Amino acid sequence: MAFKDPSFQDRVASASKAKQKALDHLKAQPPVDQALMATRRQERETRERALEEEWAAKAQEKAAAKAEKAFLKATELAAAEAAAALKAARLKPSSPEEMKAARDARYAARQARAGRK
Repeated sequence: MAFKDPSFQDRVASASKAKQKALDHLKAQPPVDQALMATRRQERETRERALEEEWAAKAQEKAAAKAEKAFLKATELAAAEAAAALKAARLKPSSPEEMKAARDARYAARQARAGRK
């Protein structure tokens, strides 16, 4: 071979030097500042609380939108039932009580369309 293989002692020595160099590098780093770490921890917790509040607000908005959609659907259903009652009331009633009921149904439907009740 064109080069000399390092002996076992050479390899052990270079490994020992590398370990010592890594230890020196680690020891040369400044110590951890506890006040800085506490500040960072507090900032992180503040951000997390803000995110949780934002998520809760979004969930509340979704629930409100869902409730509004359900309310609109119920209103449409009530309007459809009122229209069906009005259509049934337009049939020729035979007695004065039925005439009054038909008139009341038309009035209620008119009020519902106007959004009063």
